[in-house]
Amino acid sequence: MTDQTTAFNPPKWLIPTVAIGGLLLVILFALGFLGGEEKIAPGTTASNGQALPADAETLIVSRQAAANALAWQGTVRSRVAVKIAPKLNARIVEILVHPGERVKKGAVLARLDDRDLRAASNAAQAAQAAAQAQAAQAQAEEKRIIDLYQKQAATRQNYDAVLAQAKAARAMANQAASSAQQSQVMLGENILYAPFDGIIGERLQEPGDMGLPNQPLVTLLKPDDLRLEAAISSHCAETIQLGMAVTVRIDALHQTLTGKVDEIAPETDPQTRSQAIKISLPKVQGLQHGQFGWLELACQAEQTALLIPATAVLHYGQLQAVKVVDGKQWHIRHIRTGKVYGEQVEVLSGLHEGETILLEGGGAGSLPASALPPSVAGGLQP
Repeated sequence: MTDQTTAFNPPKWLIPTVAIGGLLLVILFALGFLGGEEKIAPGTTASNGQALPADAETLIVSRQAAANALAWQGTVRSRVAVKIAPKLNARIVEILVHPGERVKKGAVLARLDDRDLRAASNAAQAAQAAAQAQAAQAQAEEKRIIDLYQKQAATRQNYDAVLAQAKAARAMANQAASSAQQSQVMLGENILYAPFDGIIGERLQEPGDMGLPNQPLVTLLKPDDLRLEAAISSHCAETIQLGMAVTVRIDALHQTLTGKVDEIAPETDPQTRSQAIKISLPKVQGLQHGQFGWLELACQAEQTALLIPATAVLHYGQLQAVKVVDGKQWHIRHIRTGKVYGEQVEVLSGLHEGETILLEGGGAGSLPASALPPSVAGGLQP
């Protein structure tokens, strides 16, 4: 007797149908339509709240008036900044200072080649000596002719001629003396001195270069008298007055300073529609010529913003959160902040007006990771 086994051959349409059905089930599970717990409403967290302390200080979040401040970039510059340049054409022999170096008044900054000036000075002195000798001879001749004329031994014509020659000789001697003195002064111009106590800003040329009139070699600054120079919009400049106190932020120092408006340009730049203003700055350690700063002005009308104390914000790495009160419990909620207004900070998202938060702050280590919502705790993972 022979056993016969009947093979099952499914229809060709069955396998694709089963595959498509399985894929649909996976999609429905992923979207949450099938299985899983109830979804969490937006703005809440799945973590269990913690009991609210009896002495906890809370705050009801509300919108407050905030100045709509604008920031204008500027540059810190010295009020007194001079360019040291030679008066004559001469080769630069040496420059004795470098940028950032402090110098005293009268310190030697640079020396120029003085061979031409020294030769001119020697020639002027020789001419002075010759003129003085001629003047001395003319004076002796003058004295002699006066004596002869008084004795009626010389004519009036000779007398007048000798006196005129003596007068001309004295004038030539005086002119030669002035030329010699001028050559000595010019000889001193080959050395450039610091006109006041200051700090070297820039070194614009090097030894071997040709020094030319009005072409500076170095710049000298007064480091203790600094101003912020900025260009602001013309409509904002209308609110600025001389002596007005303004806020200046120096990023390099991580400080905010209070300055006073020192100068306001009378004209508006036709291309940028801006006006230049200068703000006198207080003496602060580390403040230097050339640093960048921001002039903060509230040129526009005030606006309302959701403000909370900066101390209520918890920092978890790059994330920010607050403790939101819900009945007798509180939980952590992730927020995003914006501008800082003194001791308050603007909340851009994560909170709504009328909600209550705890005022106590702290670092990420003040709470266990289990107290964080999944979105925040996940962001702390390396």
